[in-house]
Amino acid sequence: MTDLSLGRAGVDRARLLRLLQEYGVYVGVAVLLVANIAFTPHFLSAENFRTQAVQVAPVLIVALGMALAIGTEGVDLSVGSVMALATSLISLYLGYGVWMALIAALIGGAVVGVANGALIAFIGVQPIVATLALMVAGRGLALVLLPQLKDVRDPGLRSLGTGDVLGIPYLVLIAAALALLVAFVVRRTTFGRQLLAIGDSRPAAKLAGLPVRRVLILVYVVSGVLAAVAGVLATARLTASDPTSLGNLMELSAITAVVVGGTPLTGGRVRIGGTVAGAVLIQLLTATLIKHDLPPSWTQIAQAVVIVLAVYAARERGKR
Repeated sequence: MTDLSLGRAGVDRARLLRLLQEYGVYVGVAVLLVANIAFTPHFLSAENFRTQAVQVAPVLIVALGMALAIGTEGVDLSVGSVMALATSLISLYLGYGVWMALIAALIGGAVVGVANGALIAFIGVQPIVATLALMVAGRGLALVLLPQLKDVRDPGLRSLGTGDVLGIPYLVLIAAALALLVAFVVRRTTFGRQLLAIGDSRPAAKLAGLPVRRVLILVYVVSGVLAAVAGVLATARLTASDPTSLGNLMELSAITAVVVGGTPLTGGRVRIGGTVAGAVLIQLLTATLIKHDLPPSWTQIAQAVVIVLAVYAARERGKR
């Protein structure tokens, strides 16, 4: 084989990997849609699409915050525990009114975010270690506040999980609005540009005079608040507070959605559109396996395979 043919093979492989990272998630969504339309009974029903959209909404909201954390070359493993903490706080404060309960849940998420950000920005703890500590502590605190499942009987909160506008559930509208807002922040604001600069090179960002510590704290506060929002919506949809199971493995789903969507773990870039598609891909994959009577454990295995493929594509692209 000549040097020219070897060079062409290398170029073709690099191009394929680039296309895989840029558009692979959209191709995956399209393939799953076609496969389900062809082989899954009643998949095209309006009720099924409504169900899929409602189920993907909390994952997408958490993934938006995760995308910001990964964009700074970090990660937030505490998101599932924040959801559990939010549902516990809702039950504790619901007696004072639904708005008080919602505010308490969001404040709880913000406090966890401040703790994560402070450990990372001021003490220098690695993000995976800091957020792992808060993941354990947050779940423990949630269980201390609410040791067991409790029904949510407030009609206002229930309507948040079951209501709709012109047939579109509130959960879907909220998730879509948050995705647009986060996309605007990343692309059009000074905070978004600073976030990406820090993820690209934190030492260079410091030398350039950027407020690195403030940005990092804000990123993890936003991630915590978004996780709390997801916890509130999940509680409203389930009409029950269950800190034992709510948010379990949510960090896995969120990281998968972000990485598959094309946001590199090395930071410096955030793809919100890809994150949305990644969350949809994970939901379709889960629904496909369930509808074909495969055990839930296969979903976790499938997600792991998807993560490995996405990281491999990003790693190979980074070598070129």
